[in-house]
Amino acid sequence: MDSVCFFYGVSAAVIGIITLSSYKLTIKSIGKLNLNSFKEKWILWLFFLSVIIITYITEKEHILLFVAAGLIYMLIKARPYFKIAKTTNVLILISSGFWNYESSTLMKIAIFFTKAGAFVFGSGLAIVPFLHSGVVVENKWLTEQHFLDSVAIAMITPGPVVITVGFIGYLVNGFLGAITAALATFLPCYLFTVALAPFFKKIVNNKPVKAFVEGITAAVVGALVGSVIIIAKRSIVDVSTILIALASILSLIYIKKIQEPYIILIAAVLGVLIKLSF
Repeated sequence: MDSVCFFYGVSAAVIGIITLSSYKLTIKSIGKLNLNSFKEKWILWLFFLSVIIITYITEKEHILLFVAAGLIYMLIKARPYFKIAKTTNVLILISSGFWNYESSTLMKIAIFFTKAGAFVFGSGLAIVPFLHSGVVVENKWLTEQHFLDSVAIAMITPGPVVITVGFIGYLVNGFLGAITAALATFLPCYLFTVALAPFFKKIVNNKPVKAFVEGITAAVVGALVGSVIIIAKRSIVDVSTILIALASILSLIYIKKIQEPYIILIAAVLGVLIKLSF
């Protein structure tokens, strides 16, 4: 069986799944799509829409935009009166020079996936558009189709996020690449959790910290939505793929017990039938 036929429907289903995931993440992180939310959180919505446009035009995700959104919102909503300059300098240093470090492919994998693990907020599938930006657009490690195939394969297995990053790492640099990608993705989350756990009660209600997180989250979610649009533009190529993507979204909304792997498998079968019929 031709793999093109198999992944024809799978790619469309993946787009539908991550589109719905991005929508849920948006309303959870910023607010519902209604007039009151737009009025009360207009700055966050402005960040969100601006980053969508910038991401779509440049086809890249810019960490400095995330940091800038967090700092601006913090200054507007809960201006701190100390250590702003030092914090800004450290964040700019982390966001620019460190990530541009040139080394072997394995080191580049470690740096990129560490960045992905550290800066992606929300559900597990939220990392997929971020990975697309770095793996396909910036580093050109995989083609568009190979990337979607990796995501599709991972989504029909337990622990899809682990499988996705591991499989991508394997395709880029073999077994060591898979281990490096998986460790680099989850190590920042683990370290942040362990390091901040003793101070969580102290910082959770800190207004400047909360404002910074809200600002940066709005920008990150905007970048994720922009990336989903980019992927969809290249994967939704005809009426059949549009219908499969819409059917995937509607299935997840209205069929409560259905899981993503079943949708992927059904889409694969539909893709084969559609391709063989033409």
